[in-house]
Amino acid sequence: MRITEVPIAVLRFQYQLARLPLQFIEDQVVTRMDSEAPARLFYERSLGMLDVTVGGALGAPELEKRGAALIERSDALRQAAQLDAEATANVEQADADVKSARTRAKDEQEQARKDKEQAVKEARSTALQKKTAATEAAQKRTAAAKKRADEVAAKRTEAAETAKQQEEAVIRAAEQAETMVARAKANDAQDKHADAAAKRARADDMDELADAEKQKRQEERATD
Repeated sequence: MRITEVPIAVLRFQYQLARLPLQFIEDQVVTRMDSEAPARLFYERSLGMLDVTVGGALGAPELEKRGAALIERSDALRQAAQLDAEATANVEQADADVKSARTRAKDEQEQARKDKEQAVKEARSTALQKKTAATEAAQKRTAAAKKRADEVAAKRTEAAETAKQQEEAVIRAAEQAETMVARAKANDAQDKHADAAAKRARADDMDELADAEKQKRQEERATD
């Protein structure tokens, strides 16, 4: 008898029987593994692909759907595990970078301190001959060394707080923009008030000039 002559229902039943050992392994062994263990994800995805293939061949949508769900779940968990591993690696790298930056900053500060001490010693060695000049030079070197140390420490700290500063800068920019808009509106209103006042003043001046001219003509007629 050819396989195409076997009723589909019988084939489905036979597949369910053949799948029992695989299901037993999944229930007794695989489910005890971590949900993101590579071996478990590989097993579940393989079982899902088998269900999809057989379900499609036997016209069993529920079997095909179950297999697709297994594949989707295993792929999602595998991707999540990869993302989690990448995130962990990024965090570890960031921690290492911060630690390295702090170490470099500490070394540079220590070197700056040594430079400062050396500068003071040199200043003292020349103080007998040129006390004033040596004092000024020591002060300049001390200030320069402190400035370098402060700049190095500030740059190292700034590298760890960049994201926060950027967010605050955006907020400040938005607030400044709102303030500028409000000021612009206020200035515009003030300009309009000033313009209106100027127009009223010119109108008053013209009225006064007209009154004066009228008074002058009346006086001239009275004189004639």
